[in-house]
Amino acid sequence: MDQELDNSVKVLLHKAGESNTFIREDVDKTLDTMVNSVTLARALSALVTGGGSHLNAVVRKCAAQHLADVVEKMGPGRLLSGIKDITDKLLPAVAKFAQDSSQETRFHGRRMLFVMMSHQDFEKMLEKYLQPKDLPYIKEAVGNLRLKGLGEMPLDASSAKGRRSHLGSGGSIRASSSSREPLNSSGRDIGESVWKPSPRNLVENTEFVKQLTGLLNAKDFRDRTKGIEQLLADCERNPDLIISNIFPIFDAFKSRLHDPNSKVNLMALESMQKIIILLKDNLGQVIHLVVPAVVDNNLNSKNNGIYIAANSVLQCLVDNLDKTLLLQPFCAKAQFLNGKAKQDMTEKVADLVTELHPRKPQVVEQKVLPLLWHLLGNMTSSGSLPGKGGNIRTATIKLCKALHANMGQSLLDLAANQSGHISKTLQEVLEINT
Repeated sequence: MDQELDNSVKVLLHKAGESNTFIREDVDKTLDTMVNSVTLARALSALVTGGGSHLNAVVRKCAAQHLADVVEKMGPGRLLSGIKDITDKLLPAVAKFAQDSSQETRFHGRRMLFVMMSHQDFEKMLEKYLQPKDLPYIKEAVGNLRLKGLGEMPLDASSAKGRRSHLGSGGSIRASSSSREPLNSSGRDIGESVWKPSPRNLVENTEFVKQLTGLLNAKDFRDRTKGIEQLLADCERNPDLIISNIFPIFDAFKSRLHDPNSKVNLMALESMQKIIILLKDNLGQVIHLVVPAVVDNNLNSKNNGIYIAANSVLQCLVDNLDKTLLLQPFCAKAQFLNGKAKQDMTEKVADLVTELHPRKPQVVEQKVLPLLWHLLGNMTSSGSLPGKGGNIRTATIKLCKALHANMGQSLLDLAANQSGHISKTLQEVLEINT
């Protein structure tokens, strides 16, 4: 269907503006299926082209909602790579959605900004691709997201009647353009015993998030400890409530994963292992928050207990989540960290290559080869990196061997297009280990 998406999505989005509830519902389901089935870059382009500047507010909202799902699936690394028809199309469209007249459309615009703002080049990309008139508003919106998190999904007064919020692909809370039952992360109807938003308990939900994030961000370490205990308990008793509010909750919880109090830090890391097992792939929505929080300080910690706990969290992620969700954040950390953390993350990327390359070779090569060129290009003959990079030879050899075992001669051919130093070092590493 990739070749037909532009026309198909244009027609579907036009139908989303009709008053017939059943048609709108089927359009919504069809676009959900599209996002989960086709090439994501083509879906992104079709949604932006078909709905980015549509005159009908309902159509724009529908396009923004499904585009936000695509953005969450693609991740900030790929979205902000500067690739033609991705970054240049997406950022201006997100800026429009974030300033739309509809509250819900603006929310989905902020959802997309929230996903991308962790990228190291995010600010540069905004300045490069946005019009000067949009830049101040978007920077202010991003500042508010960093300060307050994503917040709750608003309901437009004009369209709230007869609708219910539901969990969309990946489990994030969304409002359908039609009336339909809430879904859990597996797509089944949620039973009566499980939390679902309604006019009566939306206020209770807001209070729940406020109370939990208040504990997690408290000044007193004892309150922060209580917040961690409550989060774990709610993940066990009512995971759908946590998943529905996953962005603001984990935006608060991430700071506990590297808390200045070592006891709180260790407790958060140990609790995180249990949370991963309970929430599994639903954590994919906030993986760009979780991985840096676990890795940045803890893998270079002098506290052996914290170092071991952080490694256990990473292994738990590998064991319980779709490994493709981990590839981008693991590669980013392996490239930009120093010391023992860089070695550990590089070895974990090598393990992911062995597991993923046979199934998804293009994805692996797109994410991992830039890391390999970085390591080979900066590594000295002794295996060390400039500054505090430490000795990375053993980890780099492991990554080279993993890629070569799956790519064969094509790895050497691609290296030949890099600098002479990279190609020579790769050949030396492979010859030594042959």
